[in-house]
Amino acid sequence: MDSTLLKFTLPALTALAISTTAASAVEQNCRFIQAKPDREACYKRQEEELAERHKPAAPTGESKTLETLCQMRQDDDAVYRSINNICRGC
Repeated sequence: MDSTLLKFTLPALTALAISTTAASAVEQNCRFIQAKPDREACYKRQEEELAERHKPAAPTGESKTLETLCQMRQDDDAVYRSINNICRGC
């Protein structure tokens, strides 16, 4: 059982180490650029890439959900109105 666990965890840990190393290497490249304009341009590119990665999800799903909820509420109101018109003891 230990060898099976080792077979799966070792590749996963290796992939994790490689991915974190590559991400940190990209961020550290700018500080070694000697020319100030080039260095600032590098930092600006990094900020733009970071902003793209952390961009919130598209609001289309949210608006669709809100639209669906509003439609359900209207349907419920129509059903409640029709139920109130039913004679219950005639």
